[in-house]
Amino acid sequence: MASDNANLTELATVNNFLTSGTRPAFGIPKPIITVGLTTSPLSITTVLENVKDPGAGAIVFFAGTTRDNFDNRPVSHLTYSAYPPLTLRTMSSIAASMVEKHKLTAISLIHRLGEVPIGEESILVAVAAPHRKAAWRAGEECLEVVKEKVEIWKKEEFADGEGVWRENRAGFVAEEGVVPGDLPKAPATDTTS
Repeated sequence: MASDNANLTELATVNNFLTSGTRPAFGIPKPIITVGLTTSPLSITTVLENVKDPGAGAIVFFAGTTRDNFDNRPVSHLTYSAYPPLTLRTMSSIAASMVEKHKLTAISLIHRLGEVPIGEESILVAVAAPHRKAAWRAGEECLEVVKEKVEIWKKEEFADGEGVWRENRAGFVAEEGVVPGDLPKAPATDTTS
């Protein structure tokens, strides 16, 4: 993995799915699944392009942005941290389950890491489906599952210089003394079998 100061951009595609709007031979459509982490500002246009599909009658899009306060305390910015291999694997699993459950033609989940200033996007979720009801349901459910399960932590940096690490869900404060650097190591690969 690149150093913490390097620009981290990692995109992953779930096995057996194609990316960027391509379709396999023989006219058998497969859903497009794109998940990613980046330290760069997020591109709404790119995420929407990721899910455009001739079989989709609806695209639902969500952008989560950094607001200027939390519990009436002025916020200067947010800082997001993750362990990318684990985070991307979890995001891919969630995306695949949303595709299967809601019969999506495409899904794109992109989360920003590092410092995110006020008003800028920290997460983009786009889903495409043949019909609007499935797209609406999938978009909302996907966001809630991402917030619940994806291993991303955020630090709310307040204007007074204090900061609080939280799990990436509303209001949950990390245990005292636990910071993202205390993450467990990735499981070892068994090479004996």
